[in-house]
Amino acid sequence: MARIERAIVIGGGIGGLTAAAALHRRGVRVTVLERAGSLEPVGAAISLAPNALRGLDVIGLGDDVRALSAWQGDGGLRAPGGRWLSRTSAAAATERFGGPLVLLHRATLVGHLAALLPSDAVRTAADARLLDPGVPGDSGRPARVGTPDGELEADLVVAADGIHSAVRRVLFPGHPGPVYAGFTTWRVVIPLPGVEFASHETWGRGRIWGTHPLKDGRVYAYAAAVAPAGEHAPDDERAELLRLYGDWHTPVPDVLAAARPEDVLRHDVHHITEPLPAYHHGRVALVGDAAHAMPPTLGQGGNQAIEDAITLAHHAGDLSAYTAARLPRTTGIARRAVKVARLNLMTNRVGVAVRDNAVAALSKAGPALFLRGFDSIAGWRPPQQSYASQHTTQSNG
Repeated sequence: MARIERAIVIGGGIGGLTAAAALHRRGVRVTVLERAGSLEPVGAAISLAPNALRGLDVIGLGDDVRALSAWQGDGGLRAPGGRWLSRTSAAAATERFGGPLVLLHRATLVGHLAALLPSDAVRTAADARLLDPGVPGDSGRPARVGTPDGELEADLVVAADGIHSAVRRVLFPGHPGPVYAGFTTWRVVIPLPGVEFASHETWGRGRIWGTHPLKDGRVYAYAAAVAPAGEHAPDDERAELLRLYGDWHTPVPDVLAAARPEDVLRHDVHHITEPLPAYHHGRVALVGDAAHAMPPTLGQGGNQAIEDAITLAHHAGDLSAYTAARLPRTTGIARRAVKVARLNLMTNRVGVAVRDNAVAALSKAGPALFLRGFDSIAGWRPPQQSYASQHTTQSNG
């Protein structure tokens, strides 16, 4: 295995910062190059499942994030009129998967990750471009990255530059890249005092909605709907949400009444349908959306980026082993996310009725059956020893 002493991470999002923290833990000198003027992410909340939390254990952050879990009691899947299609609970999920599902604001997670790095490791307003992927091996040539302040060389470059990754286009110029997934999403994080509700996701006809509490007292709500690419509301996106979801069950109207137009973020969903031939080339490795952008319907985009980052730090001197560990798993999860999107955004009226009845019947057979499909995802374990406490290691066993 080649020695890795110097690494450059392109992109200061969750995948990039996790990779930087994991490499720093292993004694690698790391520089993170973030194009934006700050690390404050554009986005809302992120759901972290036990697989990602075990990855964060490796860098000593898992227990801190678990403490941010706000989901207590029952929750589940509903129909727009309010009927429960399935019920589960935080306790059932924790027992089955060996740990909680934690929902937190992306900015909170980014702050925790950045705090693990030396103060001079992150450079913002640093638009980076890959000049040479380099040749691996101790006798090979380093990778070269161009920045506004000049060129940098490294033994390893981590490309965490997102779904429209410029590095991916350089490494694999013949790859078609991401395509429109057929639906758009909205996200809102707001205070909602005085409104009690159970954590839920609601499936309608070509539309979904979710409402979940955050530890800081705010509420995270998201929506998705089948729509043409590039479409925007003629007035504002809050008004569009009122038109689409205003007559759905409580607390959906309460969220929309409390939200301001500027609180609503809208983004079309793009994903990579044709898997890359590899997640590395030369001394460069792709992580997160740059490697395998997927629909958000399994809530695994950020989770898989964390898995990538931890696995990459373990295999930093042998990138072929990184690809071998990550490409099959992420390809399978991405395909499952596409299938789930087809199911929960179904537009055929008869199909929706059949779907809802099938989900309700499955739920009546027992919550364990409904959760079982997530086992292979949530059960992932990192390829290296955790830095977490013995208590956490045992509780996840």
